[in-house]
Amino acid sequence: MRPVPDDSELAVLAANVAEKLLDKGLVMATAESCTGGWIAKCCTDLAGSSVWFERAFVSYSYAAKREQLDVDSMVLEQAGAVSEATALQMAAGAVRESEADVSVAVTGIAGPGGGSDEKPVGLVWFGWSVGGSVTTERVIFPGDRQAVRRQTVAHALSGLADRL
Repeated sequence: MRPVPDDSELAVLAANVAEKLLDKGLVMATAESCTGGWIAKCCTDLAGSSVWFERAFVSYSYAAKREQLDVDSMVLEQAGAVSEATALQMAAGAVRESEADVSVAVTGIAGPGGGSDEKPVGLVWFGWSVGGSVTTERVIFPGDRQAVRRQTVAHALSGLADRL
């Protein structure tokens, strides 16, 4: 099992994203549920981030996902907040509802409760909008709430860097 990333590792991942965005002249946004703005925090911890970081949507509730990111009510009702369809719409909505060129979206079950056989604690759906298309990924992370959230932040940032 890979160790849970610490603050310095998250800072390195954010700096890598920043470098790639600056090189390409792009600006990013985040759409976060289970991380509650932690991805945005890592990005804005870097001096000068206003050049490449546009905004963050913390869309924890169904209402926030609908109102801020225009996630379809039927998607939320049928697939749930923690689903590929929701992550895809969150990522697309973050770009559409901002001045950003790219985005990362996360929605998951950090625990300790809220899981089921179909959607266990640690399940996170990711969405990345880059170049006008959205890719998604499903990951189940081990550990407690803090560990799941830290791993989610790291995976979101490294996934964005890979796609840039």
